[in-house]
Amino acid sequence: MSDEAGVARLLPWSNEGKSCYLLGGGSGYVSRLADDMERVQLGMAGELLGHAADLLGDPRATPPQLRFLAARLAESLRDVHRIAESRGARLPVREGDGKGLNEPPGMGS
Repeated sequence: MSDEAGVARLLPWSNEGKSCYLLGGGSGYVSRLADDMERVQLGMAGELLGHAADLLGDPRATPPQLRFLAARLAESLRDVHRIAESRGARLPVREGDGKGLNEPPGMGS
């Protein structure tokens, strides 16, 4: 059995605004689908950053264009935050202190 068998993975999608989780190891179909979706979301975030730099550098950019950009950046940031939260929750525990690497200093027992 995998070390990840007891870990709930936050998936990179939601269902009617509610978080979705995957229980078990990371080698099944849903896990691979989630990995692929994360790759797509991170790639799209990178492309959006390039577009944002171009649009923000254009003095002719209109307020509706900038609002649209801000909305897409917010969506992308939500996706990237969810990916970071999911991956951070799956980081290994440090030996000796029983805390995960994603736990802020001074927190815990």
